[in-house]
Amino acid sequence: MSDGRTPERLAVAKTYKLYLGGAFQRSESGRVYPVHEATGGFLANAARASRKDVRDAVSAARKAFAGWSGATPYNRGQVIYRIAEVLEGRRAQFTAGLRAAEGLSAGEAEAVLDTAIDRLVWYAGWTDKVAAVLGSPNPVAGPYFSCSSPEPVGVVGVLAPQNSCLLGLISALAPVIATGNTCVLVASERRPLPAIDFAEVLATSDVPGGVVNVLTGRTAELGPVLAAHADVNALDLTGAADAELRAELEEAAAGTAKRVLATAEPDDWTTDPGLRRLRSFVELKTLWHPLGA
Repeated sequence: MSDGRTPERLAVAKTYKLYLGGAFQRSESGRVYPVHEATGGFLANAARASRKDVRDAVSAARKAFAGWSGATPYNRGQVIYRIAEVLEGRRAQFTAGLRAAEGLSAGEAEAVLDTAIDRLVWYAGWTDKVAAVLGSPNPVAGPYFSCSSPEPVGVVGVLAPQNSCLLGLISALAPVIATGNTCVLVASERRPLPAIDFAEVLATSDVPGGVVNVLTGRTAELGPVLAAHADVNALDLTGAADAELRAELEEAAAGTAKRVLATAEPDDWTTDPGLRRLRSFVELKTLWHPLGA
């Protein structure tokens, strides 16, 4: 400038992509939507996923299922622990993201992040213990030995919590993958950026491509596609905040006999998660074997 003053720099607004099959991709439709911080200021643009993106994500999750469910529980635990390690190493980024998205103070954001990391470690420790806790030998009135053991149901669609965009997301996602399922996750509609940042953590951890697929966009647009998709085996409706939408999704899921977790988002995600979500997406396989000769 002629008066010697330094011109004000224009920020470069980022457009976040979807995370499908281990790669970051633009939405098939090319659509994006603006994301704002808790105080109303513009943050970035996020991809607005389409029906085709949902189908691609389900296909990627199905392809990854055999390898992930076939891995040893101990190995899955190592991978989930590695996610916690990488998240720990990016504290500054996620603390800033939580403050912008949820309007938290610095101390509150640090506390939420600590809980999120601890929750990953907690679920990592459960991967090789679920079979012992949920499985059992069965009493039989006959010359047979019978036992039941948990197995993953398959591809799980997760509507992530709308308010707790990182801790709630991790609390819903971790038990799904800890038990050997693969996942198509629809991020919080209003607060999607921590989910995409978390996808970058997944991409730089040891998580195989397709095990977790992250979509951003309209929950009411993407949820029905997941609910009706014949290759989705179960559905977590935590992020379906509207009662009418929840009922619609439950009805659509019934058409393909999906297992549905219809718990509403809790007010506080910091409480002990217990085993409910670990139980929700496994099915018990019972074996019978004759005794004697």
